[in-house]
This record gives sequence, C-alpha cells and structure tokens, in this order.
Amino acid sequence: MSSTEDYSGPLSGPLNKRPGKRSLRFNLPEKEEQYVELTLDVRENSVTVHSVRANADDIGCSDDKLEEDPELLLLAKGLEKKSSFGSSMVRNASTKFRQVGNQLKRLASLSKKPPPDRFDRTKSAAAHALKGLKFISKTDGSAGWAAVEKRFDEITASNGGALPRSRFGECIGMKDSKEFAGQLFDALARKRNIQGDSICKAEVKEFWDQISNQSFDARLQTFFDMVDKDADGRITEEEVKEIISLSASANKLSNIQKQAEEYAALIMEELDPDNLGYIKVHNLEMLLLQAPAQPVRVGESQNLSKMLSQKLKPTYDENPVRRCYRCTKYFLSDNWQRVWVMALWIGVMCGLFAYKYIQYRRRAAFVVMGHCVCMAKGAAETLKLNMALILLPVCRNTITWLRNKTKLGVAVPFDDNLNFHKVIAAAIAIGVGIHAITHLACDFPRLLHAGGDYELMEPYFGKQPKSYWFFVKSVEGVTGIIMIVLMTIAFTLAMTWFRREKLKLPKPLKKLTGFNAFWYSHHLFVIVYSLLIVHGIFLYLTKEWYKKTTWMYLAIPVSLYACERLTRALRSSIKAVSILKVAVYPGNVLALHVSKPQGFSYKSGQYMFVNCAAVSPFEWHPFSITSAPGDNYLSVHIRTLGDWTLQLRTVFSEVCQQPNNGMSGLLRADCVQGQNPDFPRVLIDGPYGAPAQDYKKYEVVLLVGLGIGATPMISILKDIVNNIRAMEEEEENVGLENGNGWVSPPPKRKDSFKTRRAYFYWVTREQGSFDWFKGIMNDVAEQDHNHVIELHNYCTSVYEEGDARSALIAMLQSLNHAKCGVDIVSGTRVKSHFAKPNWRTVYKRITLDHPSSRVGVFYCGPPALTKELHQLASDFTHKTNTKFDFHKENF
Repeated sequence: MSSTEDYSGPLSGPLNKRPGKRSLRFNLPEKEEQYVELTLDVRENSVTVHSVRANADDIGCSDDKLEEDPELLLLAKGLEKKSSFGSSMVRNASTKFRQVGNQLKRLASLSKKPPPDRFDRTKSAAAHALKGLKFISKTDGSAGWAAVEKRFDEITASNGGALPRSRFGECIGMKDSKEFAGQLFDALARKRNIQGDSICKAEVKEFWDQISNQSFDARLQTFFDMVDKDADGRITEEEVKEIISLSASANKLSNIQKQAEEYAALIMEELDPDNLGYIKVHNLEMLLLQAPAQPVRVGESQNLSKMLSQKLKPTYDENPVRRCYRCTKYFLSDNWQRVWVMALWIGVMCGLFAYKYIQYRRRAAFVVMGHCVCMAKGAAETLKLNMALILLPVCRNTITWLRNKTKLGVAVPFDDNLNFHKVIAAAIAIGVGIHAITHLACDFPRLLHAGGDYELMEPYFGKQPKSYWFFVKSVEGVTGIIMIVLMTIAFTLAMTWFRREKLKLPKPLKKLTGFNAFWYSHHLFVIVYSLLIVHGIFLYLTKEWYKKTTWMYLAIPVSLYACERLTRALRSSIKAVSILKVAVYPGNVLALHVSKPQGFSYKSGQYMFVNCAAVSPFEWHPFSITSAPGDNYLSVHIRTLGDWTLQLRTVFSEVCQQPNNGMSGLLRADCVQGQNPDFPRVLIDGPYGAPAQDYKKYEVVLLVGLGIGATPMISILKDIVNNIRAMEEEEENVGLENGNGWVSPPPKRKDSFKTRRAYFYWVTREQGSFDWFKGIMNDVAEQDHNHVIELHNYCTSVYEEGDARSALIAMLQSLNHAKCGVDIVSGTRVKSHFAKPNWRTVYKRITLDHPSSRVGVFYCGPPALTKELHQLASDFTHKTNTKFDFHKENF
C-alpha cells in the first residue's frame, strides 16, 4: 500500500474544499499482497477510525456488505505516491496503517482553520483581496512595456545590453524599492534557472510579462516564490521573518522591522497550527483572502452612491452667459464675507484717491507739476489709510474678543485676518511705488525746470532750488528714503521664499532666511511708523496743522496695537508657568505639559504663544493647544522646523532621560514628588482665536490634520468626548427628583454644543509620528462609547493597499489587530490606512451618511492640500443637499 504527498483535483487548494463526505483512494501496487480496509470518520478537527477489516475480495464478501456505513465514506481524490523503491518494498499491515493515518491527518489539518465557507472567492472580502498583491498598477501592463524597454536601453547602453540586478528596480519602475526589486529579481531568476546577476532584454520582457500578469493566482505564486528562497515549495519561519524585514524596510516602518521575529511567529501560529515548521502557497492564499475589506454599499445606498457620482460629474454649459452667471453665483455664495469686506476697502481707497486728486487738480501746484502731484497726493492718502489698517488684523486679543463675545463673526471673516494683512501690505507697496516715483521722477525735475511758473511755489519751497540734492537732503526726502529702504527689507524677508527658507543662499547669507529674520525685520516698522509721523508733519505743500492728517489716521490703530503688546508683556511676565512634563518624540517633536494659570480660559482649536528666555528673551512663537479645556494642564506639541524650535528642543533634551519601559517618547522628564528637574523658564501668552474653535456650531465635523497639523484636532477630539460625557450626565440628572418631588432641569451650558458626529483624518508620512498622540488616541477610542468619533490614521510612507510591497504589512496588521486589538503601524487601537486618502470618496461618504446637513470642514497643515479640500467642499455644496463649510489654518 502506498500514498503520496502530492494531491490534486478538488484538494489542490483551500478554496475548493467542500464540506460533507470525503473518500480517499490509494493506488495499490500490482504485486499481490494482503491488506486491510479502513473506514474513517474525517471531521473538521479530527480523524476517527470507524472500522478495520480484511480485504473484501479475500473473504468473498459482496459490495453491499462492505458498505457498513455509507455516510462515513470519504469523498476526495487519491493521494498518489510513486515509490522510488519500486514494487520490491513490502510493508506489513501496521506500517501501512500508520502511513494512511499520517496522510489523512495532514489532509484533515487543512480543514481545521478557518471553516471552508470562508474561502469563497465571491465573498466581498475575498473579491477585495483578489484586486491586491500587485507588483505594478493595472494600467502598466502591456502598455507599460514601452517605458520599461526605453529605460532598459538607457541603462544598458554602456554595458552591452545586460541589465544588472542592482538596477532592475529602476528599470521596471520600482526605483524607491531597490531591495524589494532585488528579491523579486531573484525569485523570477530562480524560477527560470537563470544564473548570474544580469539579464538580457528578452529575459526582462519575460520577467515583465509575469509581474504584470493580472491573474491573482499568478501574482500569488510570484509573491510566494519571493519568500521561498530555497524553492522547495515551503516557507519557513526564518523566510517569513526575512520578507517581513524587507517589506518593512520598503515601507519605511522601522518599528515593524525591529519586531520582525515576533510578527513571523504570529504568522506561523496562524497558518501552521500543527507546528509543521512551514507553510505552503494555499496557506498564504487563505490569509490574503480573509483580509477584511471596506464595507460595500448595497441596495439603496449603492444606488444613491451611483446617482451622486453622476451628479458630481463636471458639466460644461456652451452658453457663455449662463456659464459666467453660474460661476459668479457659486463664487459669491462661497466668498460673500470676503467680497463685501474687499469691496468696502477698495471703495474707500478709490474715494480717498479721487478726493485728493481732485483737490490738487484745483491748486496752484498743478500748474507747475501737473498730474504728477495729483497722483502722488492721491497715493499718499491711501497709504495713510492702509498704514493704519494693517495693524488691525494683527491685534490678536481684540480679534479673539470680537470672535468670542460678539456675533460679528457671521459677517466678518476673522479667519482671514493674516490674508487681509498681506493684501494691505501689497497695496502699501503699490502706493509707495506711485508716491515715490511720481515725486522723484516727475515733481522734483519739474520744479527744477519750472521757469516763470515757479513763483507760484515760492511760498512752499522758497527760492527755486538749483540741484536735485535740495529735495533729497530735506526732512521729507531723508525720512521718505529711509522708510522705503526699511519697508523693502521687511517686505522681502516676509516673503514665503525667505520665511520658509525655500531660497538657498550662500552660508554667510543664510541668516537672512527663516522665521527669525522675518520676526526681527518686522520690528523695523516701529522705526517706520515714527518716521511716517515726522514725514507727515514736514510737508512741502501743507502748512496748516489740521490739514496734516497722518497722525489722525494712525492714532487709534497704533494706540490699540501698543495696548495689545503691553497686555501681552504684562500678562505673560507676571508669573512663569511650571513645567509638569517634557517628552521628545520621533520626528523631532517636543511635547510640553505646563501648569494652567488661574483664569486661563480657552476653547479647543485655539493657540497660544510660547517664549523661552534660554533660547531667546524676545521671540514669541504660536503653537496650537493640544490639551482640552477640561484638563488641569496646558500642553503643546512643537515640531522642529527652524532655528528657534531646534534650540528649544536642544535645551529641553539636556534635562530629559531615556523613558522607562512602556512609556512613550524617546526622551522624557516628569515633575513628580521628590523630583524636580532643572527646566528652563517658559512664558506663555494667550489664548488666541483660530478657525477650528468654531467646530461646536456644526452637528457633523470633518477634521483633517497633516503631520503636526493634527494638534488643534487632538484638542477638539478630547473636548468632544468630554462634552458628550457631560451631556450624558446632565440627561441622567434630569430624571432624578429632589426631596420636594421637583425634577431639576439640566443646567444651561455656557457654550452651545451641537456636534453629534466627528470624522478625524490624520495623514503623516512617518510611522514614528503616531507616538505623538498615542495615549490620546487610545483614550478617545476607549471613552467614545457611543461611537461619535470616527478615527482614520493614514501613513503615506506605506504603499497603497493592494501593492505587493505592502501586502505582508496588511496581513500582519489584520492578524495583530484581531488578536491583540493593536495596530502594528500606529501602535494604537485605531487601525491605520496606507498611502493617501481619496478625499473625494471621503466627502462622498459623508454626503451619503448625512443628507441635508451642514458639515464643518476644518483643516490644519501645509497649504498644498488646501485647494483640493476647499474645491471639493464647494463642489459638494453646490451639487448636493449637504453643505460643507471649509475652514483652514496653514503654517
């Protein structure tokens, strides 16, 4: 009697198993020998011997008598094995019994875990997984060969048409994953018995055809071959560990790379329950097809989704009038607050310019200097207005008070205060240009060559000047030129190229870029405003004091701004805050927990200024508050992006120590009883209003944070949980009667809280970033009993779901989350997503889930994503019955 380890037919893979009866037929050698007939009961987790009897032919029994229990006959294909020793091998009955038993046990082990009905490829999870495990995108198949061939020719132009293994990834489009591409090269070469580290174009074409094959079975086999380095059809735990390290390296997941051995053991535990020491391709297939997929909308929801997609398709109206009308209507609907403010401002400027132009058109100076003097004086009047207005958007205490205490926020776009500040600065630059050029290039030369008409100007200028130097050396000339120079310096260093250090200057000029240069150069305006008042007093053509109106324009704004700065100085210096905890996290993020000053009342989403004298006694930098209003401390998370933050991190790192086991942060220091580290002195100033503080006005909010931009959103998440808990307690108290039998009404909440649903999307490119708010994310997940908050973490360093480079990471993520409830990427209870979110899908889903609702969209992060999110909010607002209000905070 013989059996085999190779089996085919219905048992070729786990997907084709059927529950029910199974039979097992063994091919017997032709040589006559005695054998017995076994009847076994094969169940999901056991093999039971039902009966053992002699061969029916030997004892002369009929077929009917042999079928003692037809329900126990096993239905499966035979396990065939060709004996290498031929028919000469003779075994006794007990040996054959053991062989059969071992083979059947192995057969039964395939049915142990999981149940057979989970392997149906038509199931949604399996169908989702079948789209994965791609080495290239679907559109790169045969169409992509031309690009591969072109790269091959460029790479091999100098070495005789042989592509080295080290450049295989570059050739096929995996330039950023050289190690992964190298292992793929080895697997494909092993399959074809190719020796050496280089291949020709024909072999590259053959490799390309295999990795671009869209068949799931072909992709699965290719991936299996990558892991199976000795090509024996089995994957050992060591090989699993190596591919985990490789996948983690390709996706820049250093934490997973360090724990590769632990995760390899997890996979083997799941796929090798019998401790055989290896897994086969069907085990890998089982793991892939059981990966959880996103829920698929069915029925009415699916129809609504299709209708919405159809409705959102861009439409082109051939009628230019209707097209222009629609665009104008949408623009005004989205920007009416900005429009009326800008229209009022421009209207006032035009009125002042026209007033001065007409006034000097009627004066004697027009006879000598013509329209030049009218232009100069008109521009000067707008400059007075704008030099006064430009201070108002940076009066933060005033704006915060107006935002919190008045209803002006309905009509005034306080969120755009800095944008308005920049627009006014541009208008000042234009006004200075017109005023200076017309005076220097037109008015002064005309006065020098005025001839007989100059006597009209003698009351203002005295005797006719002989040289241009007369005008330059005067008080008006000197103050004007100094102001232009100082304003040019401040304007230039405030530009994004300099402030964001995007301009690469030689090392000696490096200090002209960065926030410090912007900060100090802006304080030159103290000198500019002083000179402006002097310049406005010593006017050539105006002698009466009440007509010298410069000081009148500036009096109130300058006084208000001076009070603002004085308030900040007094409020922050009365008492320095005590530092409670410091932690330095991966990604160069410093977390500071400080004591909460008495009377410091703030809202989630607001920010405060931080000063550290050990770094610079004069510099104040704004940071979002990450603690919630209900906390008894204040916290900020500071990303090292410039000189000041780098020095701050260095100063605090010196008093920190390595964390104890189980505590997050690379370096940390806690102020506990009996221990008081020598922390640097820190001052704070605030709080100040920000766009995100208005989230409570919406029943549904979409919170989006990029990198460190998640800081205001973290505070909001904690505040939502705290508010919901407080509301639940109030509702419980309503049902409690007091001693007089009167039911006490719930106390009125100081601020109306409308939020009933929140979606949080945090997108970061580094795995270590999740350590910043790991504790907070876990707390929110645990305390949100009513599932009000939906958390989504995205790690963009990981290749998108379905890519072969992230396939093993996805498997590990599903296994570990199911077993331990912890995500392997973020280290939190929140399961992470790979690559970038599809923001259109995000908006679409919220629209379907919340029809006829007004959704507040709050974004904090770099400006790159602002345009897309704003445009989507506008599109969905105009084309659906769900309205999206977009608010942004860039840094």
